[in-house]
Amino acid sequence: MTLVKFNPNTDLFRLQRSMNRVFDGFFGDRDYDNRATQCDWMPAVDITETENEITIKADVPGMTREDVKVIVHENVLTLKGERKSETKEEKTNYYRVERTCGSFYRSFSLPSMVNSGKIKANYVNGVLEISLPKVEEAKPKEIAINVN
Repeated sequence: MTLVKFNPNTDLFRLQRSMNRVFDGFFGDRDYDNRATQCDWMPAVDITETENEITIKADVPGMTREDVKVIVHENVLTLKGERKSETKEEKTNYYRVERTCGSFYRSFSLPSMVNSGKIKANYVNGVLEISLPKVEEAKPKEIAINVN
């Protein structure tokens, strides 16, 4: 017997997407305010902070640089892109397809301590790493203590 970790968020997103498809088919396409419901999948991210920068790492395996866009506008960092589906061969029997494809869209509000003019993004081995350097005023400074 295999134990599967229960994740209520994943199940709720799947249920919401399924219900949206049912209503879209009945009422026609609608423009939703919530962009997360329009995405087919969302990459997992890790966000870390040091005294010099904030780093966001997003798992986007199997994608090229052209498939992913990183946009900064009005203190909001947006990751968006699309993973193309593979062509299925008619001679091959598929028993299970778990790899997701389609578009994704994730936004992060940037704190005022981020220097948005110096943001850098690197893509290596399926991981998109975005470096958000802090402005000099936000970095901790050690104050010398004078002895009288």
